Amino acid sequence: MMETRRLEFTNQGFTKIDTLLTLAEVEALRAIYDNLLQDKIATAHLRSDLAGADNTSGKTVERITQIMRPSTVNPELLRHRAYEKALELVKKLLGDDMELDFDMMINKAPHTNSPTPWHQDAAYWIDMPDKRSASCWIALDEVFEENGCMWFIPKKEGDSVLPHKNLPYGGALYCETDTDGAKSMPLHPGGCTFHDGFTLHFSQGNSTDTQRRALILNFRPIKMIALEREQGVDHTGERKQRK
Repeated sequence: MMETRRLEFTNQGFTKIDTLLTLAEVEALRAIYDNLLQDKIATAHLRSDLAGADNTSGKTVERITQIMRPSTVNPELLRHRAYEKALELVKKLLGDDMELDFDMMINKAPHTNSPTPWHQDAAYWIDMPDKRSASCWIALDEVFEENGCMWFIPKKEGDSVLPHKNLPYGGALYCETDTDGAKSMPLHPGGCTFHDGFTLHFSQGNSTDTQRRALILNFRPIKMIALEREQGVDHTGERKQRK
């Protein structure tokens, strides 16, 4: 089974794991997650709305809340089994030199119906000589098309980043692409997907009565993490000056 997943990841750029976490592990993770989501003071420097500014409705609710590196605010996250289990799998997918680069929370609030547009994660990153990467997208709720499950387009041969633009009022990057062949990935709580930095992906807005919580763990070779940090990149949203 692991060999099938490794081939899927290599050939199409993504794979799905039906059960990464037990329901008890999901419950423990939700408690930490919700506390961070509600603490707008401690997370202010790491927090943004991927939907951009809403200049028309007058609403102040965050539609797509992104919190970068939440484990720097609450290190208890790093001790959760999700991090250990995801690392074990990504090493089987890409090699024993893979390590956690950064973590991220993305929550879609109820009835906000703001999609995360098609994009490639590598559009956010500096170019690196070793391009191996994997993002583990962990569902903390039942996720399906109507509340924002992930969609992927199988990767074509070669690693290239399409031209990306910012949304009109800030927020996420997006690109124009042919979406024929896109596949939706519904998940039960505790399920996950892995995708690489060049794989095109998207999620619809949340039109349901409940939130859609996801924890994302991003992995790359330990030498490339060191190179990023030397270049001042720590994924907190700000480029640090080299010292």
